[in-house]
Amino acid sequence: MSKNSAKSLSYLYTQNRELSWLRFNRRVLEEAADPTVPLLERLKFISIFTSNLDEFFMVRVGSLFDLSIMSPEKVDNKTGLDSRQQLGKIYEAVPGLIEMKQRIYAAVSAQLAEAGIRDLKPEEMTPEEAKYFEQYFRAKVHPMLSPQIVDSHHPFPLLANKALYIAASLRDKKGQQQSLGFIPVPASLPLFLPSPENPCRFVRMENLILQYAGKLFGSFKAEELCVLCVTRNADISFDEEKFEDTDGEDFRARMKKLLTKRARLAVVRLELSRPVGKEFLSQLKSRLNLEQRQIYTSPAPMNMKYVYQMIDSLPQGVRQPLLFAEYQPRWPEDLSPDYSIIEQIRQKDKLLFYPFDSVEPFLSLLREAAERPDVISIKITIYRLASSSKIARTLCRAAENGKEVTVLMELRARFDEANNISWASLLEEAGCRVIYGVEDYKCHSKVCLITLRRGDHPFYITQVGTGNYNEKTNAQYTDLSLMTASDTIGMDATVFFQNMLVGNLEGEYHQLLASPYGIKDKILELIDQQIAKGPEGYLCIKANALTERDVIDKLEEASRAGVEVQLILRGICCLVPGIPNHTENIHVTSIVGRYLEHARIYCFGRENPIYYISSADMMTRNLLRRVEIACPVNDPQIKEELAWILKTELEDNVKASFLLSDGSYSRKVNGLVPVSSQEVFMDQSSHWETPSLPRTSGPSLLERLKSLLHRGK
Repeated sequence: MSKNSAKSLSYLYTQNRELSWLRFNRRVLEEAADPTVPLLERLKFISIFTSNLDEFFMVRVGSLFDLSIMSPEKVDNKTGLDSRQQLGKIYEAVPGLIEMKQRIYAAVSAQLAEAGIRDLKPEEMTPEEAKYFEQYFRAKVHPMLSPQIVDSHHPFPLLANKALYIAASLRDKKGQQQSLGFIPVPASLPLFLPSPENPCRFVRMENLILQYAGKLFGSFKAEELCVLCVTRNADISFDEEKFEDTDGEDFRARMKKLLTKRARLAVVRLELSRPVGKEFLSQLKSRLNLEQRQIYTSPAPMNMKYVYQMIDSLPQGVRQPLLFAEYQPRWPEDLSPDYSIIEQIRQKDKLLFYPFDSVEPFLSLLREAAERPDVISIKITIYRLASSSKIARTLCRAAENGKEVTVLMELRARFDEANNISWASLLEEAGCRVIYGVEDYKCHSKVCLITLRRGDHPFYITQVGTGNYNEKTNAQYTDLSLMTASDTIGMDATVFFQNMLVGNLEGEYHQLLASPYGIKDKILELIDQQIAKGPEGYLCIKANALTERDVIDKLEEASRAGVEVQLILRGICCLVPGIPNHTENIHVTSIVGRYLEHARIYCFGRENPIYYISSADMMTRNLLRRVEIACPVNDPQIKEELAWILKTELEDNVKASFLLSDGSYSRKVNGLVPVSSQEVFMDQSSHWETPSLPRTSGPSLLERLKSLLHRGK
């Protein structure tokens, strides 16, 4: 949007997307400071905060840098800020987060040390440990190192994105010539090295190399040493990539070339482990073409991938008390594992609520479809898969059994491109038909269609979800998976896949909604219906983010009409609630807890409410630039379950925060009894036994929650 066209927009009740996201990541970091969270889980939250911030710089900051060069006149339609101004706001906000991370990391490290878990500094090593680490360095590490000096004869190296380096400021023997030196930390080495005396004591590999780095530059003397890491722009903008004629080269091959390109894009951030001298810093800034505001110094680890491996390496007796109590997802009580899943779905729609429900019923559905002789075909959209995916292997098995298997594989799922390319090849080799979606529009929908035939009549089992077909994230994210035998939804899904095969994005459907043309208009229409009811109107939207300006303006209109608007938004919210005469009837809740809130539920109305579950957030990219699916929920019992999920999350006063009118968040405090929605959902499932016989009915989630809340009283 140009500056001229932005003048008609009101910015009274909107805020910048990037600053809103940084506030979300701050809430992630706050979990690491929560004393009620187990100590090793707090360390994990610091790691999550770090990887989140890494991706933010690679993608969001990277794209703003591109905009500042290519389209400097474009402005944010929520604040009127151009890309350079947005970058300035980001650079003002990030240092405080880095300082907060360092304080929390230091506090957590001190408490871990009290528990016997210590990230060792050289002075903290016992003589035996010092001897062992030195011998390990000389025998295993030193031969792997490739020190490089930068001078008139040696060019400045290409520093790989997010790789760790030991950087040195060097002088020759005469003390005259000043040079830079770099030692890459080899990716082939372990991330950390446990002490031979005690596996709870360890040294990170970059610190071990740093300890001996001063002696590795030959005749040059190292005056200063630090660990260094650059973050590069990784926003290749696959959606907008225009491929020239490549002599028949297929899309998968072009994607591989783009992944290579990503490694060489511009540096947008430099991280240093310690302050360095003016001359040293000046050379780094000049060589990397950086401003001072793009440089961050902190002794906290830059790469925290070691955290999960380190935790796994600890003795169970040490590890277990410092982690969340292990939770096993349940097999839902209204589905029998001993009876055909397909036949049970034909009797009644089924809803899985991950991670509280196990993904196993859906896996059983796929396995049954792969083996049943009356199954004609399986069609599925895939955005992200686990690295060892049971779902993909079952699809391969189905193809080998002669089923027609069509996989709409999105190769442009950011940072999962290589994994998806690999799975696409394996699926094709097994006989699956693999297509890659529509150019310029990522396919982010989550739909699986199983078509069966009895006689001359086909019937359908359709699964629509809010999250990826990834067994790993199914155990970490809260998501919904609806399985239905509805003929109307099944025929809609059939038409959807037919449209995807021919690149038709404007298909018409009876019940399913599909973006980029179907979801946004329907959402606006349903909000208008509530606006017509005035103060009797009600709507609740649970999603990950709200950025789409037309939806924001329509919600503001609803608030002015007296409609009660409840938004449950984990991350970005560009709407500011509580602004008099604009958004005073809008309430925004954010929940950050043990599991990543990921489900999308749209609810409209109090009496006979309309419900949808969807893969789409209320974001411009999801509603206008992606292929998404929203599915109506028709089963009365499942509607009740969704109502109670929303109600319980709105009652959360432990892990929930309110968005305030100044854009900040405040922890909810409502009621005398603490309510953590995720713990409620875990607890309610633990009181129900797995059935051993087929069931067509049973206590709904509503009934289970009522029972739980009654016990709580």
